Amino acid sequence: MIKTISYSITALIVLVIGFCAYIKSSTAKEGEVAPSIEATLLNGTHFRLEDLRGEYVILNFWGSWCRPCRAENLDLVQFYKKYKHKVKIVTYAFEKNTKNGELASNRDGFSWEHQIIEQSNLVLLSKTARDYGVFSIPTIFLISPEGHILSQNSLATIELFFSQL
Repeated sequence: MIKTISYSITALIVLVIGFCAYIKSSTAKEGEVAPSIEATLLNGTHFRLEDLRGEYVILNFWGSWCRPCRAENLDLVQFYKKYKHKVKIVTYAFEKNTKNGELASNRDGFSWEHQIIEQSNLVLLSKTARDYGVFSIPTIFLISPEGHILSQNSLATIELFFSQL
């Protein structure tokens, strides 16, 4: 009985590691074209990431239930107030309940147009998360006007980049 449980746990660990390695190897990397995103924004309009070509884009993955995300959201709002003439922000929330994400984005002061909420019980089950290699949140990307991933960094690093533009 103990051997069976031990083998089962080992097999599960191998499967999880293999799955994560597969996702990581098939995700976009710095310098590559950012994977396509098509979704409905909170305001009900259709969104395509490709439509923002010609602009710098910050793509921020978060969730209302994620304390580090909520703390970073306050910094993101301040960043937007300072650099909104230089960059578009796209926030992409993973939520069990869409209403929670909407309430949190309002409370946190999101004022930009491009807000997406995907109903998902687990981040890894999201196709968009897999495309971008997002295993945990918050995760933030900077995308060039040509649509290439410039970096997956902290907001502080991205702010340094914009302060030098």
